[in-house]
Amino acid sequence: MMTLATDLLVTLAYGVVGVLLMGIGYVLVDVATPGRLRELIWVDRNRNAALLLASNLLGVGIIVVAAIVSSADDFVAGIIGSAAYGILGLVIMSAAFLLLDLATPGRLGEILVDPEPHPAVWVSAVIHLATGAVVAAAIS
Repeated sequence: MMTLATDLLVTLAYGVVGVLLMGIGYVLVDVATPGRLRELIWVDRNRNAALLLASNLLGVGIIVVAAIVSSADDFVAGIIGSAAYGILGLVIMSAAFLLLDLATPGRLGEILVDPEPHPAVWVSAVIHLATGAVVAAAIS
């Protein structure tokens, strides 16, 4: 019974770290785009904004999963690694977003929350996912 209780607490701790990192990712996307994400996605039903946020959250999730798997049953190293790699991944995702913004015409944030579907959101989404995958691969 003790093993089940311990495993549940460890899972809870990893879950909290993952949710906190995704919360930070949400804030970063919200800051990088004009308007409020909660309004854009849940009120205006903006698909571009939803895809942008979803790809960011998935990228963070990929990083956290890789950090957990590579922790080799060392809880302290796993939690610290998940948080550290998650933050690093968010920094790299933000830098990639800024580089893409510099390389494209107009303000990328404004384009990505346009109410009409825009192909640029797919490029930005792939950058989030690829960055998450690269960081995850570096962890292993």
